[in-house]
Amino acid sequence: MRLAFWRADKKVRADKASVPSRTSVPAPAEHVASGDLDVRLIGRALARKRGFILLPTLLALALAVTAVNMITPRYKSEARILIDGRESPFLRPSGERAEERTALDAEAVTSQVQLVLSRDLARDIIRKNKLGELPEFDPVLRGVSPLKSIAAMVGLVKDPLAMTPEERVMDAYYERLTVYAVDKSRVLVVEFQSQDPALAAQVANSIADGYLVVQQAARQAQAKSASQWLAGEIQSLRKKVEEAESRVEDFRTKSNSFMGTNNTSLSNQQMGEVNTQLNNARALKSDAETKARLIREMLQSGQPIEASEVLNSELMRRLSEQRVNLRAQLAEQSSTLLDNHPRIKELKAQLADLDRQIRDEAGKISRSLDSDARIADGRVQMLSQSLDQAKKQAASTNGQDVQLRALEREAKSQRDLLESYLAKYREANTRETLDTPPAEGRIISRAVVSNTPAYPKKLPIVLIATLATLMLTAGVVISGELLRLTAPRAATAFGPAAPVIAAVPPARVEPVMSASAGPVEPTVSVVAPAAVAAPPVVTQVAPPAAVAVASPPAAAAPVPEPVKPVPSLSELDLLAAGLLAAGGAARKITVLGTAGGEAVTTTALSLARSMARDARVVLVDLAGRPQLLARLSVDPAAPGLIELMLGEASFASIITKDQASRLHLVNAGRPGADRNQLQSPRLALAIDALLRVYDHVLLDAGNASDLPAELLTAGARAVVVPDPAMPEEARSQMSEQLREVGFGAVTMLKAPVGGVNRSQPGPRGVAA
Repeated sequence: MRLAFWRADKKVRADKASVPSRTSVPAPAEHVASGDLDVRLIGRALARKRGFILLPTLLALALAVTAVNMITPRYKSEARILIDGRESPFLRPSGERAEERTALDAEAVTSQVQLVLSRDLARDIIRKNKLGELPEFDPVLRGVSPLKSIAAMVGLVKDPLAMTPEERVMDAYYERLTVYAVDKSRVLVVEFQSQDPALAAQVANSIADGYLVVQQAARQAQAKSASQWLAGEIQSLRKKVEEAESRVEDFRTKSNSFMGTNNTSLSNQQMGEVNTQLNNARALKSDAETKARLIREMLQSGQPIEASEVLNSELMRRLSEQRVNLRAQLAEQSSTLLDNHPRIKELKAQLADLDRQIRDEAGKISRSLDSDARIADGRVQMLSQSLDQAKKQAASTNGQDVQLRALEREAKSQRDLLESYLAKYREANTRETLDTPPAEGRIISRAVVSNTPAYPKKLPIVLIATLATLMLTAGVVISGELLRLTAPRAATAFGPAAPVIAAVPPARVEPVMSASAGPVEPTVSVVAPAAVAAPPVVTQVAPPAAVAVASPPAAAAPVPEPVKPVPSLSELDLLAAGLLAAGGAARKITVLGTAGGEAVTTTALSLARSMARDARVVLVDLAGRPQLLARLSVDPAAPGLIELMLGEASFASIITKDQASRLHLVNAGRPGADRNQLQSPRLALAIDALLRVYDHVLLDAGNASDLPAELLTAGARAVVVPDPAMPEEARSQMSEQLREVGFGAVTMLKAPVGGVNRSQPGPRGVAA
């Protein structure tokens, strides 16, 4: 952000440089009330009023010892129960898995604690142990004390006479009973207190036993309820199953949809059988035709008949044997006889006759195969017609089959549900008949009689009462001393034109700078010495004329150099009051200016401290002067906004506290940090986050030379710290420029604050 801040020209600076220098005046020293507490004064106050502290403390000690000895002691016994969900595998339902039985979470254990604390179990324990007959549990039996009657009348306690005996005993019972679950376990601890140690152990064991009995009774009642419900459901389901199966049979009879083997309909089964026969007939036809054709081809070609049907014929085997014998005889006779011999001719004639018979027999076989083929063809045609009829019949019954299957599914589902209910009914009936069904837990530690009282804890009660009284009385003394020390002691007097200096001996005179708007004049501050315990008493007057500056008598008084005017604290106080009164309109305040050095930061710090007295205020250093704010912070080494932008620090770690006030501080960054990180868009988010937490956020922008304008001007008011030598015309011009760049309001101070003390600034007097 570049603002047109006014700067004195070279001529003016030259004129100022040409002014002859006077004898320098020592730097003004701010003697402001530090606000630090003197521990020695508080110690003296405690020692001075030790009687006021010790007497109530000793009285509280005596009363505590007497009270703990008068209280009737109570003895505590405890029993422990393990919740393990154990159950015999023979009694476990068949459909329940082992991992389901072991699934016991923390909520289930807590629920068991509430079961132990149930009022039904409490009534059983009270009746079993006859607690209603003991005065310890029914205070009416031993009479109501007058003090308790008065307390009941004013409504501090319940009126025992207005309660029923059961309510009185029940309240006393729950007052002495404690049940809790051990962390990260399934163990319940049952603690019971009583004036009688034996009764405490007896009641604790009774509670543990009663808890197991209640669980067993609950399981038995659950099984009985389940068996009764299942019995009714089974009776209803049986009727439904009968009706569903009757509907199936009626529909099957009406639609002629009878079932065959393998749970298939007769039509489908018949169609399958016809198809099988058709395939067989086609195979026979094809086989006969093939064999007949093969035999004819052999006969036509004159080849030997080697078909299996020909060779397997009995006649063909005999003819073949005769042919073989004739060929053997022919071969034997041909060795001795010629071809024209009658015997040879006879044998050849017989052999030719056998060949003719064989060929005739093969022809018969071929014709027989042709007949078989024609018969098979007729069967194929007949079976094809039957198959077509079966297909037509099956197509017409498909819709009926769909309805039949739907009825069968409904009947089957009802039958399966009935069977499952019957199995569960048998299991529930078995559990109902058990005398002692298993419980969810078991007792792992029974209560024993205790000899040590559990109530009251005498030593802790006495120590707490004594220490509390001691701290209370000491706190009263310290508070009174603090109020006395912080009471205002100074008074300010404003006189007429004559110079007046209040005499506070012994005193020392120090030169300070005046905030007058007129010519620069030396002023004198009269401050009480540091050895005086009371705050410094200062008197201030503001005459128009100059006054002399007191100096030590040992040396000549030098002529003081003209010093720059500083704004009076009343100006900052009025500005702070105005900003506080503006409320939400002054949430964000940007302090900037043209004053050199640390003047802007010093002024911003003084203004922030003044506002922090009545509101939550944080001062954010954007000018990059961490050395100044660091030495005033409770954590000088704390990181700043630059480290936050780099991700090296958290948001909480960059906020520190002022040592001398309620003001919170945020540095720009550690020395040597990269100021380019202040250009990050995330810096605006950090400022918005501070605006959500604090009532007012002050931004120390210095001369605003390298900061984004939007960051400083958005929803902000400007407080300008000008150079003291800036003329009024330049001040007005700067105010207009700041309003034009986006500031909602601009406040122009007269001059910067001269210095910063480690203590919080307070009223300071000067004598002019």
